[in-house]
Amino acid sequence: MAKIENAFIIHGAFGNPQENWFPWLKKELENRGIKTYIPAFPTPKNQTLENWQNKFKEYAPFLNEKSIIIGHSVGPAFILNVLERIDFSIKAAFLVAPFIGALGNLEVDGINKTFVEKEFNWAKIKRNCKKFYIYSSDNDPYVPLEKGKFLAEKLEAKFEVLHNAGHMNKAAGYLQFPQLLKDISEKIQE
Repeated sequence: MAKIENAFIIHGAFGNPQENWFPWLKKELENRGIKTYIPAFPTPKNQTLENWQNKFKEYAPFLNEKSIIIGHSVGPAFILNVLERIDFSIKAAFLVAPFIGALGNLEVDGINKTFVEKEFNWAKIKRNCKKFYIYSSDNDPYVPLEKGKFLAEKLEAKFEVLHNAGHMNKAAGYLQFPQLLKDISEKIQE
C-alpha cells in the first residue's frame, strides 16, 4: 500500500494554525517524513464555506491518494465538504470534536451555518476516504457526544470517546494529542 505522503490539519471556528495540538502534531508528522500543511482560514470574520474553499484551493494540488486530513471542531465539517468535491480516495480522515447541524450557540451557529446546515452526499464522502476516525469527549462544552456518534454511524468510523477531554483544545490541556498520533502512526504502518 502507498505510503502517506502528506497531511492537512484543519482548525476550527475562532481557531488558527498555531493553537492547541496542531504545531505539536505537525512536528511529529514531519519527523516521520510526512509533509504537513495547516492552512489559516478566515475566522470568525468572513468565515463561510465558500471563503474556506477558496483558501484551500492553494493547498488542493497537494491533496491526493497518499494524503490524510485531520480536523478539529468545525474543521471536520469542512473536510466532509472537501470529500464531496474530489474525485479520488484519500487514505484517512481524523475528525476531532466533529459535528454537523446547529449546536445551540447563536454566535457559533451563525458562522458555522454554511458548513454544517446542508445535505451531505454520504456515499460520495465514504467513497473518497478509505477510513474515518472520530474522537469525541464525554464532557465537551460545545459539541455534544451525540454529534460524534451520529457521524461515526454515517461514516462507519472508528469511534473513540475520550473521558474528561473537553473540546480537546488548549483550554482542556490539549497541547499534545498522543492518541491521535498513535492512530495516525498505525495508519502509516499499513
